[in-house]
Amino acid sequence: MIKLPKISGKNCINALSKAGFYFKRQRGSHVVLRRDDPCIQLVVPNHKVLDRGTLRAIIRQSDLTVHEFIELL
Repeated sequence: MIKLPKISGKNCINALSKAGFYFKRQRGSHVVLRRDDPCIQLVVPNHKVLDRGTLRAIIRQSDLTVHEFIELL
């Protein structure tokens, strides 16, 4: 299993936007991103450092592999 880097929520949002996700809305520190084809909606906490388990869950929900996500950073 690949060790994930420690990144901020903003860096995660920027990487996901390169993968076709766009900003839908925000409530507090949680940002909702969406991709239309295929339809996927993600919630990313905009914190200074994301927990690795949270980041892994976001990557899993986005239908990306860890390698693909790291390349987008």
